[in-house]
Amino acid sequence: MTNKLARPYRLAALKLILLQGVVALVTTIIIFLGWGINAGLSAFAGGTIAVLPHLVFALYAFRYMGASKANQAYASLKRGNGLKFMLTIILFALILKLYPVVLLPFFSAYVLVLFTGLFAPVFFKH
Repeated sequence: MTNKLARPYRLAALKLILLQGVVALVTTIIIFLGWGINAGLSAFAGGTIAVLPHLVFALYAFRYMGASKANQAYASLKRGNGLKFMLTIILFALILKLYPVVLLPFFSAYVLVLFTGLFAPVFFKH
């Protein structure tokens, strides 16, 4: 059961993830048009590896909020962060093992999507 106090934080996290998804798709389209299908698919894979773990973290971590739920909130954040880390490792391993990626577009899209979170305050105002 989720806490009502956590809802605004979860929505803010989901807005950031939506922005990251848009950045991933735009990056994919630009790389696809400039370098071709293999590079575009590699960029899409890199963007997906950046977005999916953040989505899992947001859904899992922001379930509880408030002083009465402090222990549950801390445990959720800790587990959500662990899941995000493990999912990132698993996705990197699967993509790099099973798919012949073009490394420059792959890592460029991944890093660009991650950097989107650093500039999120520019796009979101409270």
